[in-house]
Amino acid sequence: MKKALNKYWTKVSIVFAMIFMITACENSFETGGFDVSSPSNVLSFKLNGVSGSIDQAAGKITVVMPYGSDITAIKPEVVFVEGATSNPELNSAMNFTNPVKFRVVNGNLYKDYTVTTTVLSPIKSFTINGVAATVNDISKTINMTLPENTDLTALKPVIETTAGVTISPASGATVDFTNAVTFVITSNGKSVNYTANVGVPVTGLTVAFLGTAATRSGITNMDEVTASNWLFDNFPGAKYISFESIQNGADLSDIDVIWWHFDSAANLPSVAYNPAVTNALKNFRTNGGNLLLTSFASQYVDALGIVPSGKGPNNVFGDFPPNGFVDGNSWGMSFVGHEGHPIFQGLTTFEAGKANLLQSGTFRLNHTAWWFLPEWGGYNNGEGWRNQTGGTNLASEAWDNELNGRVTIAEFPNTSTNKNVIVISMGAYDWYNETNSSGVPSQANEFITNIKLLTQNSINYLAAK
Repeated sequence: MKKALNKYWTKVSIVFAMIFMITACENSFETGGFDVSSPSNVLSFKLNGVSGSIDQAAGKITVVMPYGSDITAIKPEVVFVEGATSNPELNSAMNFTNPVKFRVVNGNLYKDYTVTTTVLSPIKSFTINGVAATVNDISKTINMTLPENTDLTALKPVIETTAGVTISPASGATVDFTNAVTFVITSNGKSVNYTANVGVPVTGLTVAFLGTAATRSGITNMDEVTASNWLFDNFPGAKYISFESIQNGADLSDIDVIWWHFDSAANLPSVAYNPAVTNALKNFRTNGGNLLLTSFASQYVDALGIVPSGKGPNNVFGDFPPNGFVDGNSWGMSFVGHEGHPIFQGLTTFEAGKANLLQSGTFRLNHTAWWFLPEWGGYNNGEGWRNQTGGTNLASEAWDNELNGRVTIAEFPNTSTNKNVIVISMGAYDWYNETNSSGVPSQANEFITNIKLLTQNSINYLAAK
């Protein structure tokens, strides 16, 4: 009997031990694989005397430096708990222009940290008549669009600058913005010039949002709903047209730009291929009409004869609810070599010719319909793609300085005049933040302004051609 009891309690002890181990593992994964209160923590982190904000749970350190700071070579001041060291060692000057990662080790415990450093803009805000401008400190530009029919000849910008910074013309001064205006920013005896471009929408512009629903109120895809709402809020001449109405002979002669943003399915709907529809849209282009095709609608270039047969996007994919994922990286684009193109003006860039569109940590479906160049389609590179499609590749993924990897934004045809089609086809072009697979709302996308401005610029560019 005693032996039996001993065996019983031995088994019970093993079971409890296993439960404890599983629970401990689960708790470990829930906190990202480390104990947030472990003695491997960073106690303080400074750059040139400026203290960083430390999120121990996320392993993130955020440092905001004064305007004018050079962050390319700074020796960090770090205090660890007793006995802890870092890999790499933080005892020499480092470049903090991009996020810096390091690991803190204390015995058999460790924790990974990422340091993100930003330098304050000299201009906190720049508004005219309550409308905020986009300030780009890399290109040193100030860009904004005011309501249609605004008189640009005598406007009074309200400008808030960072401490120690002066600006000329000063806040409240009357300025003629008919042409670009140079603002001189001075701090610590040094001056730099920022160029302000203030515009208004093309007068009398009619932009039509194309959809598969009979009416705008019938749109169900939230990405399409969000995009159409933005259009109607910002373009007084916006209207909705359906594929069915085009099939039935709707008059398109009064429309300057048709925008089809299709996010509902990877395959285009059958009505889009109806001969009455394709012929009407081909005639629309022939008569000077312009098309903006975004997300999965990028594939429409084939059916409309914008590219030679079979030369449409060759890499189409994406998730649909409840699938999807959260990525720890921000997604952006490279338009290196096309920095002066009108559709990219005013975008907030993280380096010359590169801008983010989708913030790290946002839930994404990655709806993509682009051209993959190196391995598929026989294009090999950007030049091969241009020769075979008759288009101009304007952008690729953010890593691609030569624009030889992907075609994410393009315009057609490839001539100096009559460029009447813009295609935006990458998964980062995402208007609506879906909830994640667990039903948790996604964090807001801080780069949505870039998506809106890219779209607005594209519409205005097409209408001006």
